[in-house]
Amino acid sequence: MGGQDSIPTAGDLRRGRIGLLGGSFNPAHEGHVAIALRALRALRLDQVWFMVSPGNPMKAASSMAPFAQRLQSVLQLVDGHKLVATDIEARLGTHYTVDTVLKLQKRFPRVRFVWLTGADGFATLPRWKGWRQLVHRVPLAVMPRPGQNNRALHGTAGHYLARWRIPARRAALLADLIPPVWTFLPGRQNGISATSIRQNGGFGSGNGPLAPSGRSHSGERS
Repeated sequence: MGGQDSIPTAGDLRRGRIGLLGGSFNPAHEGHVAIALRALRALRLDQVWFMVSPGNPMKAASSMAPFAQRLQSVLQLVDGHKLVATDIEARLGTHYTVDTVLKLQKRFPRVRFVWLTGADGFATLPRWKGWRQLVHRVPLAVMPRPGQNNRALHGTAGHYLARWRIPARRAALLADLIPPVWTFLPGRQNGISATSIRQNGGFGSGNGPLAPSGRSHSGERS
């Protein structure tokens, strides 16, 4: 179990290659960890920040656990070193991914950020506020999701970004490339679902954050 990293809201001059994995984490589960570990290896990242969103415009507030509970579900799964849970998005006061990324890039000017998302999130990317601005500001790494990959790669975002896609064999270069640039990282597909965890009483029921499968976080998340 890892502690929460003290990532300063004002930023600093740290260097490194950092993956940003944003989401409701309602709750966090082993599928999120699998995405982060895959990104660490394939993209040669120094860290992955699990950014717990204070709210989500695309999800009903009534279905959302309290922020502190969702953050705790991440803390139970990360090591606090390579995988870091953070509430920085809440402290920044941003409500959309594009605004969060712009602020992070301004406040951590020496960090090379990469946005991490599942294929389900990539498929819904055109519904996000300022999504074209987002992809022109930060490299993206897309992870496979059961039943979502074809829809994602051949959807609106996939077509728009097709000419800027690099093959997975060059993924280690992604953080150093100027956006727009992205890659799809094929591999083992994890079908675990936050929705199924809640439906099976695995979140807030005393049974811990993990339970059987379905799908992960998706869509505009903050």
